[in-house]
Amino acid sequence: MIALLQVPDAPSAIDSVLLLLYVAAGALFIFGLRGLGSPRTARRGNQIAAAGMVLAILVTLYYVFDRSRTDDLSVLWWVIVAGLAIGGAVGALLALRVQMTAMPELVAAFNGFGGGASALVAFAAIVATDTVVATNTPYATETEITVGLSIAIGVVTFSGSFVAYGKLQGVITGRPVALPGGPYFNLVLAILMTAASVWAIVANEPLGYWILAGIALVLGVTGVLPIGGADMPVVISLLNSLSGVAASMAGFVIGNQGLIIAGALVGAAGFILTVQMSEAMNRSLSNVLFAGFGTEGAGPIDAGDKPVNSATPEDVAISLNYAQTVLVVPGYGLAVAQAQHAVRELATALEERDVTVEYAIHPVAGRMPGHMNVLLAEADVPYDVLLDLDHSNPKFPNTDVVLVVGANDVVNPSARDDSGSPIFGMPILEVDRAATTVVIKRSLSPGFAGIDNPLFYLPSTMMLFSDAKGAIEHVTEALLEL
Repeated sequence: MIALLQVPDAPSAIDSVLLLLYVAAGALFIFGLRGLGSPRTARRGNQIAAAGMVLAILVTLYYVFDRSRTDDLSVLWWVIVAGLAIGGAVGALLALRVQMTAMPELVAAFNGFGGGASALVAFAAIVATDTVVATNTPYATETEITVGLSIAIGVVTFSGSFVAYGKLQGVITGRPVALPGGPYFNLVLAILMTAASVWAIVANEPLGYWILAGIALVLGVTGVLPIGGADMPVVISLLNSLSGVAASMAGFVIGNQGLIIAGALVGAAGFILTVQMSEAMNRSLSNVLFAGFGTEGAGPIDAGDKPVNSATPEDVAISLNYAQTVLVVPGYGLAVAQAQHAVRELATALEERDVTVEYAIHPVAGRMPGHMNVLLAEADVPYDVLLDLDHSNPKFPNTDVVLVVGANDVVNPSARDDSGSPIFGMPILEVDRAATTVVIKRSLSPGFAGIDNPLFYLPSTMMLFSDAKGAIEHVTEALLEL
């Protein structure tokens, strides 16, 4: 299989054409990636990138088919077809059946499978190496290095992604899990991985790669376990980047230009997004990975003598009825309750009353990058009313009502006003500057930071304690009766 996918040293005319087609596929990936930079063009960008992947697959299939005819390896052709059919069917089934609330878990799983696939390509190279070593003609050093990198990064991505999947799914606790020795334990594992790969390359010993894979499998688990569940947007983005790097390394192993280009683009884009997500929380990537920050699942806050303006759906409906401008702030609670369609129906009822309704989206709201955008797009919310942090904050002082649906830390004024707060400095949506703020929440329980939110006790804040979907539906019913 390795030999089939490698481009010969002296390519023929057809090989040159195939190489140009790989470049064309890479260009489609780039244009598709550019389209993903805006909600308005994201769907088209995804389609363009998918077209590029189809082209890359077809080019690879033609190359394999051509070689199988000349080298009498038709069995491999049918194995590849079977793999495409099974994998395509499973992927299509998952994409059609998955709920939007489970999209973060699906993305985590895809990252894991991507990393695992890259590692398997490298393992195939190792199996081929056993024969090569017997003839004392081992792979070139640069190939051995890429084999090691593909295994190390791919296996870490594989195991780490499924730990992230478990945290998101609730199978594994979302709280940080402290390890003996803390980050130093993972540092020791990283050193052992490096030593195993050096041994494998210098001594030309395939066993070193297998040891490397075993250590990497453990490191992926121990690397993600200490990270709080609400930091998963950053972790998923980083794992996505690592899966791309592993794929690019696998492309170098087998000499496949399409895989090299696609993997490099995913790796670079994922890392840029990871940095942006960290900056959105005013935290360094090292703090996210090693600080063990977050106590998701903490109990409710004792408000003591603090006043809370508890509201009914009718109270909220009256406030909305007399508003001219409304900003909706979605959070993870909206996703859990599947309230995006209910919010859209409420917005439609308000718009029929000539109320301007827009949506303020915090970059780390939810459990994956763009989570809120995906949910609202499913409910056919127009792209031009989805406002990012920089465009939302100037609007709040002139907004009549802000409707916070299931968000917490991203609207906590302590991040702006309290220098002693654990989240001080984190950019927030400044909803407290609006004339009236309505917070829909089950209770006064904290967000993943485990701290109280002063927003809940402001005179201008109305607390509607309820499930997000049920609360929005009741507010809409009350509004229509006015």
